[in-house]
Parts: sequence; C-alpha cells; structure tokens
Amino acid sequence: MKKIYDRILDMKGNLIVVRAKNIGLGEMALIYKKDKTYTYASALKFDNDLVTLQVFATTKGISTGDKVTFLNKAMKVNYSSSLLGRCFNGIGNPIDKGPEIIGKEIDVFTPTFNPVKRIVPKEMVRTNIPMIDMFNCLVKSQKIPIFSVAGEPYNPLLMRIANQTDADIVIIGGMGLRFDDYMAFLENAENSGSINKTIMFIHQATDPAVECLLVPDLALSCAEKFAMNNKNVLVLLTDMTAFADSIKEIAITMDQIPSNRGYPGSLYSDLASRYEKAVDIETSGSITIVSVTTMPGGDVTHPIPDNTGYITEGQFYLHDKSIDPFGSLSRLKQQVIGKQTREDHGDLANNMIRLYADAKKAKERQAMGFKLSKWDEKLIKFSNLFEKKIMDLEVNISIEETLDLGWQILSECFELEEVGIKKELTNKYWVKVKT
Repeated sequence: MKKIYDRILDMKGNLIVVRAKNIGLGEMALIYKKDKTYTYASALKFDNDLVTLQVFATTKGISTGDKVTFLNKAMKVNYSSSLLGRCFNGIGNPIDKGPEIIGKEIDVFTPTFNPVKRIVPKEMVRTNIPMIDMFNCLVKSQKIPIFSVAGEPYNPLLMRIANQTDADIVIIGGMGLRFDDYMAFLENAENSGSINKTIMFIHQATDPAVECLLVPDLALSCAEKFAMNNKNVLVLLTDMTAFADSIKEIAITMDQIPSNRGYPGSLYSDLASRYEKAVDIETSGSITIVSVTTMPGGDVTHPIPDNTGYITEGQFYLHDKSIDPFGSLSRLKQQVIGKQTREDHGDLANNMIRLYADAKKAKERQAMGFKLSKWDEKLIKFSNLFEKKIMDLEVNISIEETLDLGWQILSECFELEEVGIKKELTNKYWVKVKT
C-alpha cells in the first residue's frame, strides 16, 4: 500500500525534503499540488528518515502542505518500436504532439552490460566523412567524444553522422539545446529521410537541470533494449558539458563539498557510467556512442574533457570548422584499417598526415617571408588540395572513394619516389590514378 505524506519540510531549488521511512534510492514519487496537478520526483539522498527528492519539473506551485506519494518503483520508460520517429523531453514525455507511447516499461537506471557477453570491437561504422573514415575510423561499440568549443559546427557534424551512418537506429540525446538547435535536429532528420530510424530525447536550455541529467539515461536505456533485439544503435549525445554542469548545479544545491573547479568528486563515475554503456553484444546488436564535449575556453585540462579522455577510446578535435588530424585519435582504428578496408588504407593515411604536417611547416616559412624551395611549393599545393577535398566537413564520399582521392591528390602534387609508400602499393594504386 502506498503511503501518503502530507508535509514537505524544506524546499531548495529543485529539491524538496520529506520525512519518510523504507524508501529506496531513486524511488519515484508523485507530488500532488493544491491546483490538482501533479509532478514527479525521485529519491536522491537520505539522512535517517529525512528523504531529499529531486523534482523533475520546476518547484513553482509546490507548497509545504502538498501531498507526496512514493510509488515503490524506480523511473521507467515505455519501450516499443513506436519510439522510432518520435521526440521526447528529459522525462520521456512526447514533445512532438504525437500520441503517448504504449509499450513495455523498462528501467532507466541499469548497470552496464555483462563483460562476459561483450566481444572485441572489430567492425567499422561508416560515416562518409573522410576525416573520420580514413584517418580515425569509428568502430562499432566505440565510445568517442568530439572535443570542441562553443560556436563550432559540432551539431551539424552530428547531423551528418546521423544521416550517413549505416547503423540501424540513431538515438539523439540533446542537453541544454537552444530551441533552434532542437528544431535543426528535427528538420534535418525529416529532410534527410532518416526520421524513421531516429529517436530524440531533448532537454532545452530553459528546462530544469534534473531533466538534463536524465537524457543520457533515457537514450541509453532504450539503446540497450534495441541492441538486445539485434539492432546496431548509434547514440549521439550533445552536449556533455551541459550534463556535467547540471550535476554541478544540483551538487551545489545539496551543499556537497566541491572538488576540482566546483564539480563534485563523482564526476568521473557519473560520466563513466554512461559511456560504458557502449557495447558489442555477442550474438546480438551493439551500441556506439559519439558525444560532444565543449571545452570551456578551449581548455582541454578542464575537468570535463580531462575526465572524459580517461574514459573514452580517443577523441575528435573540432576547431576552425574542421576535424584536426593531429589532435584527433581513434584508439580502435587498428581493429578495422586494412582488415575491413583496403590494404592501402593504413600506409596512405599515415603518409598523407606526415606530408600535411610538413606542409604546415612550409606555410609557416611562407608566412615569415622565407624563400620557398620546390619541395615547399609542392607541400603547399598538397595542403590546399587536402584541406579542400578531404578536410572540408561538407565532403560526403565513401572510404573507397576517399582512398582513391588520396592517391589522386598525391599524384597531382608529387613524383612517385617522393611519397614514401611501399612499392607494392604504389604499383597497384598509383598507376590506377595516373591512367
């Protein structure tokens, strides 16, 4: 029998305190207001029989005389195939004017997948973005962030990945989004024709902070269920900095002692418990996670990117409207390069990056007014073609086309003996682009 508590002892921010017994951590509660409406909350902290609850919406309209009922269950979300093509808020309610989802209730807060049932990542996730597919392959079940700063086109990049991926299902978790960003994701999915395989959980900047915390959990709990049903799921999360800032805001409200730069000491665990949901399940589907982490002031030593780097398997650095080939790294790319892709992939990619690094030095000499050698001129020509035809985020070609284009650029800028690639590969591919 559900017990009703008719006294709220304290309210601070989105937190309320009631006196109750035999309540579980994360247990859901209903708060009945005087105007006969209600809102949800969950148990967040205990101090003997004092229970601190986190209200899922604003505490506006709640009074100390309102009734609180505990539901004897943790938060759940309805799961079914009818989630596809739909958009929800941070507590799982539809915001697209569509009908309520009727399906099986699944737990939101679940442990990560059994390691015994995981398999070694070895399949490539194609994006048709050359700077990813060629130089830092995205691998099925990988967890990898995009490190960027405010103002960079990281959301359009996620949209490109969503449109062009070969994953069965795309789940977008938006945190702290402006309304125009939310509409851009929605319009992109509709215009690209990918809406029927897309699910969105959106927290807008004006929504309560607690809903921001729930977005990754909602997205990943649904992703797990689809993956268990033999679907390959790509989860796109933006922006994890808004997620971490919401953790900080709630921790401050709870008077927790802050750690590095005001963030709670649990920040690493809070991030890891979400990222570790990435999995390739034996005899079933997979979850691949690509997130955005905006670095305040571009500082990679900030607690959010710093902790993220220890958890994830590489990173994409996005600045100056392109993916930086030097700062980016995929620690799993060796699992697929030359195995799932062409034999020339590794050698060609490594040598193009080497030549591009030399070209950057040549451009520095040019900027300082030094006389350029013939080799410097070749490098600068190569750099210009590389940036225009491969680094540009608007380029949309397959990995096979990218490799052919790489050979074409090399042949336009250098002689065969200047590129430093193995003879058996140049004999096969250099001749092909020159004929």
